[in-house]
Amino acid sequence: MNRLNGYQELETKIGYVFHDQSLLKLALTHSSFSNELKLNKTENYERLEFLGDAVLELSVSEYLYDHNPGMHEGNMTKLRASLVCEPTLAFCAREAFSLGDYLLLGKGEEMTGGRNRDSIISDVFEAIIGAIYLDGGFSPARKFVECFVLTDMEKKIEFTDSKTLLQEIVQEMGEELHYELLEEIGPAHDREYVVRALISGAERSRGRGRTKKAAEQMAAYEILKELHRI
Repeated sequence: MNRLNGYQELETKIGYVFHDQSLLKLALTHSSFSNELKLNKTENYERLEFLGDAVLELSVSEYLYDHNPGMHEGNMTKLRASLVCEPTLAFCAREAFSLGDYLLLGKGEEMTGGRNRDSIISDVFEAIIGAIYLDGGFSPARKFVECFVLTDMEKKIEFTDSKTLLQEIVQEMGEELHYELLEEIGPAHDREYVVRALISGAERSRGRGRTKKAAEQMAAYEILKELHRI
């Protein structure tokens, strides 16, 4: 993909055109890519991710406060946590604009599956929020969050609790559900797990995640989609 065309294509998908396109490039740049090019250690998405995380939390908090006047603080905290967690953000980024396709990765990270890793995709998602905030201010950043995180919240909440929902459905069917670890990928500090979900002994789906639980959630979600329950 031509890099300039790729940026423009992504801008079209996210509904925001950068005045300073270098901010978008920085938001998409993984440290492995900048290391290969021997760039400055800060020439990657990490600082933008730090900023974007704060903008995301504020945007979600403000939205929940304004739209749920009768909701107690504890319930708002739980709901916010389910919306800004790593698996949900990665899900949002993949479903809405295939963010993994636009990442700038080093060869080693590319070979080990970094383009599809939840941790990287969710971090870049937050970095894009930070980049939009610096480029255009809080209003377009909040609009981005509302569009890609706060729409269809019920679906996203169900995604974060796919295991529980699937367990209930399988029990109603009179069958048994269990998960099996297939593979552990990467070093201990950045490990990814691959599991498969089996219903009455037959494999129905596979999932990947930074934790076994996250991988199981993804596997469960794939079955729920197949069953047209989400």
